[in-house]
Amino acid sequence: MAPDPFRTRDYIPEFDDIVRELSTRSETTRASLRMIEVSYGSDRTETFDLFFPKDVRAPAPVHMFVHGGYWRMFSKRDFSYIADTVTNAGAIAAIVDYALMPSVRMDVPVTQVRRAKDWLVANIEKHGGDPARLTASGHSAGAHLCALSFAKGNSPSGLKAALLLGGLYDLKPLQTSFLKPEIGITDEEAQCFTPLTHRYDPAVEAMVMIGEEETAPFHDQADAFATHLADQGLRVRRKDLRNRNHMSSVRDLGIVGTEAGDDLYALIQIA
Repeated sequence: MAPDPFRTRDYIPEFDDIVRELSTRSETTRASLRMIEVSYGSDRTETFDLFFPKDVRAPAPVHMFVHGGYWRMFSKRDFSYIADTVTNAGAIAAIVDYALMPSVRMDVPVTQVRRAKDWLVANIEKHGGDPARLTASGHSAGAHLCALSFAKGNSPSGLKAALLLGGLYDLKPLQTSFLKPEIGITDEEAQCFTPLTHRYDPAVEAMVMIGEEETAPFHDQADAFATHLADQGLRVRRKDLRNRNHMSSVRDLGIVGTEAGDDLYALIQIA
């Protein structure tokens, strides 16, 4: 039997090494930057960590990051290091947590990420941020959740730009993937929460990125989603990151001077 192209671990020998590196980097970030935890809803999972530039100039741009993990693993603490790039760009970083499947169904994290974004629009001014200069990014399942946060049903979304890295935009193939016994995506979830079936806020500038070494379905879905957004009139940039895979690409997102880190830095400047 051929390896499952969605089981990224099987294609990345250094998978666990990178996960450990992200954890170490995140610990360093939390120790070096001013941070506060904020609740964006009433559930205990509805929090994000706000990280502030050392010399924050209010009102500062704001960037929201949504982590991946196929909707069923990782947390905001594993991705604190993304704030290094964000704060270097002079922005406040909001690293979002959300409830994980299968304890909840997919509608919960979808709704939570939208709620987190809405909280930032309504409240970040109290923390020195400019709600009119809000951008967002997400990786893997986080790119899926980030994309749905500016679907047109939520328009105007309040976002200026979004960077979607290694995302999942068609859920149907995942129903027969290794995830079937883990989270069991239902027919209703695949129909309702496939980004390729939605319309989007035309005011958002989108960057659809993927590691050059990703498996074929990730490339196919990135191409399809970039086309889907462009056909609706959004400004879209589609990019492959040279010599990068599903995990090395998101590691780079938190490192200024790498291709992905510099692209995130530039995206924040759009605002």
